[in-house]
Amino acid sequence: MANAPAIPPLPDLLAGCMRNHRRSQELLYRQFYGYAMGVCLRYAPTREGALEVLNDGFLKVFTRLEQYDSAQPFKAWLRRILINTAVDHYRQEVRHFYHEDVERADQAPAPDSVDVYSRLAHDELMGLIQRLSPAYRLVFNLFVIDGFTHDEIAEQLGISVGASKSNLARARENLRQLLKQLNHDEYARANR
Repeated sequence: MANAPAIPPLPDLLAGCMRNHRRSQELLYRQFYGYAMGVCLRYAPTREGALEVLNDGFLKVFTRLEQYDSAQPFKAWLRRILINTAVDHYRQEVRHFYHEDVERADQAPAPDSVDVYSRLAHDELMGLIQRLSPAYRLVFNLFVIDGFTHDEIAEQLGISVGASKSNLARARENLRQLLKQLNHDEYARANR
């Protein structure tokens, strides 16, 4: 069995990418594919959509690499580009999505039980998040998972702070309903 070729150190890969060296670009893509796809899957409605965001994001990485500050972690810079690319895709597709009135802020009730959340597997939770509407999923991911503030989300998406808060509240409420349904379905299966 032949050994896989060693991947050069990150600074060498980045230097090769700056020179438009295709092999360096391929190796950088392969090295960060899993991490990048994980980020993209949180934002895209489908795996194919996530792959599109991923590829567009890497194209931006390769064309804007001179903007990268090597004193900062590369993964953080890559993550930021991927999130911005996902937001750009959302903006391009937003006219195709069904929207509820997001200007009405609802106050969601407190969760019934923390136990429900602790029993969920990561994949189940990600699957439930994928079932949210695109606007809710985007705000939920930006706020809860990636730590953006409502002010930052509002500026990035071109919506009001109130709309961001409303989308988050509705996303959480929709997740609660999905969790209740999931628990009900699991209870019904267990008692058959």
